[in-house]
Amino acid sequence: MPPEDPQALLQRGAARHAAGDVAAAERLYRQVLKRRPDEPNAHNLLGVLARQRGDAAGALRHTERALAIAPEEPVFLANRGAALAEAGRLAEAVPALRAALARRPGDAVALRNLGQALCALGDAAAALAPLEGAAALLPAAPEPLLALAHARREAGDAAGAAQAAKAALDRAAAAPVLAGQARFLLAALGAAPAPDRAPAAYVRDLFDQFAPRFEAELTGRLDYRTPALLAALLADAGVAAARRLRALDLGCGTGLSGAALAPFARRLEGLDLSPRMLAEARRRGIYDALHESDLLDWLPGRAAAFDLVAAADVLNYLGDLGPALAAIAGALAPGGVAAFSVEAGVGAPFALGEAMRYRHDPAHVAALAEAAGLAVAARQAVVLRQEKGAPVAGALFVLRPRG
Repeated sequence: MPPEDPQALLQRGAARHAAGDVAAAERLYRQVLKRRPDEPNAHNLLGVLARQRGDAAGALRHTERALAIAPEEPVFLANRGAALAEAGRLAEAVPALRAALARRPGDAVALRNLGQALCALGDAAAALAPLEGAAALLPAAPEPLLALAHARREAGDAAGAAQAAKAALDRAAAAPVLAGQARFLLAALGAAPAPDRAPAAYVRDLFDQFAPRFEAELTGRLDYRTPALLAALLADAGVAAARRLRALDLGCGTGLSGAALAPFARRLEGLDLSPRMLAEARRRGIYDALHESDLLDWLPGRAAAFDLVAAADVLNYLGDLGPALAAIAGALAPGGVAAFSVEAGVGAPFALGEAMRYRHDPAHVAALAEAAGLAVAARQAVVLRQEKGAPVAGALFVLRPRG
């Protein structure tokens, strides 16, 4: 039997891909490339598949190859732009997406990706036109409206952001995760009651998208200092940096906080909701174990398992800190220590701000700690980072079990 024509293999692969059978699709695309190594559609579709799997390196490799063969193809340009954005290379993503749209102006997905890239680069005003275009092209879809709501919030248009978020919510009946994110944004804008915590899916998606540029942005543009400040307060409270403790880094992210905790730990574990953040943390090589889970789900099964539990800029995605502090207390071994930061508020126990993070009254946090059986060993008012040119006020706590 003669070998199957590459075009037929490509069509079969695309059909399997559309049906959700990505393993079969990949096999067929690779068979195409064995017969025809310069088939740009196979490279482009492998790039799409890699993006779906979160394989940024594979997506970049295949989209680059597709464009090298067919540099004017708008579909390839759009996929390349999306791959660059997901890899954190936003400044390169924008011209690729603009080039795609110059050739195919009605590509709603490319418009949305362009708007989100511009917003992430800090140019929310420039993001509005492409996002409004995407929303107009897909009037029944919640995704472009939700992206538009975030861009309007970043641009300082709270009323316009609430309008877009409400429209996204109206269209998200079949998408409960998006509906939850729209409700949370409305709460942050003061247009709905604040929940007790940020939706886990929102936090996961936020940090998955942020992972490739997280460290450069926080330590550079935002002058992020929380892990170092927290480590210094631990030392001031008498916790020796002698690599003796079983330590847990809650919301470990890419490992910035783990690097500050490592001098205290003989065994260091990390916990995070975001798989892309965990992939970055794994590359650091400082963790003995990494876990993908929500802290409120994971901690209750680890009674007295740790000598040190730390959370740098994690609890600001929770409103009511009572359950989290009780779970932290339960995970501490006798004589253990907890250390964490909060963004500081005044008056109300907690409040959800337009930045979509919670601020906590430090006095209320101390009272919750006492209720959880934890005594305040040290407390310090600090500046956690800069945001839009202004300092973000925070409080650091070091707690020990009472008695």
